[in-house]
Amino acid sequence: MLGESESPLSDGYDLAMFDLDGVVYVGGTAIDGVPERVDRLVAAGVHVAFVTNNASRTAAEVAENLLKLGVHASAEDVVTSAQAAARVLHDRFGTGASILLLGGAGLVGALGDLGLVPVTDLETPDVAAIVSGFGPEVRWKDVMRAAVLIRDGLPWVASNADMTFPTAYGLAPGHGVLVKTLADFSGVQPVVAGKPARPLLDETIRRVGGERPLMVGDRLDTDIEGARNAGVDSLLVMTGVTGLLELLAATPELRPTYISPTTEGLFEPHPAPRMDAGAASLNGWTASVVDGRLTVVGGGSPADWWRVVAVAAWQHLDTTGSPADTSGLSTPGA
Repeated sequence: MLGESESPLSDGYDLAMFDLDGVVYVGGTAIDGVPERVDRLVAAGVHVAFVTNNASRTAAEVAENLLKLGVHASAEDVVTSAQAAARVLHDRFGTGASILLLGGAGLVGALGDLGLVPVTDLETPDVAAIVSGFGPEVRWKDVMRAAVLIRDGLPWVASNADMTFPTAYGLAPGHGVLVKTLADFSGVQPVVAGKPARPLLDETIRRVGGERPLMVGDRLDTDIEGARNAGVDSLLVMTGVTGLLELLAATPELRPTYISPTTEGLFEPHPAPRMDAGAASLNGWTASVVDGRLTVVGGGSPADWWRVVAVAAWQHLDTTGSPADTSGLSTPGA
């Protein structure tokens, strides 16, 4: 149920697409080792991209922030959901199309870069579509007008549908809350550009290049599911929001190709556990579910621990429909 690579992933993939929060940084601080690993990938000839569902900032602004954190990045290395949304609109309506804007500066720049005309006056006639994205300055009267236009048939593209947005004061309502409000009122679901929908990763590959892409993420329902929807492999790192319970309860569409405690896993082989009589074994670790409870015995590397518990728990979930009981089980290093 996990992929296997006898050689380091950096040898087998030529594009590493990094999610940001939880993979590159947490709380405004770069995660230990990530800046150096990005440099190692580039030195090895691997294309590197930084992929974000945040449509409020331009690619240049995201790159500037990464540089402040010690991560070498340029605007050309960053791909946002605003850029993916602009591509969806350009492919459908062509250069020069006027697009109503319900969002921030990131969308304005992305639309202009592809020759689309952003329109902020929602009373403007003869527009081709409306695009929405995270924008703290969006006014309620504009939301109301947009809802009516969408209900009355104006095509709608949303940059993303994330229900939460990280801030300095904790998780706050994200653009997905607005998307749900508009959809509930209008009865219309938008075309979504950001993860887990496919356009963002397709746009990343188109812009940055690479024939063998790998998504590197920390979140199952955006990064990993998005990779599956785009038909690319994924590496889940345990430095962000996904913990033991979330991983072991993952249904097939949310399961990564590879697992590693950190992004150091990009430079390591990835052996896959072997199943025997319901037990998953790998390099000294054995995990099994007995009477619904997950147990692990043996010893070895933390990476292999995560691999055996995932495979054993997923087999139990697929067989019984119930997640394994993990009470009393401690993760490596806990």
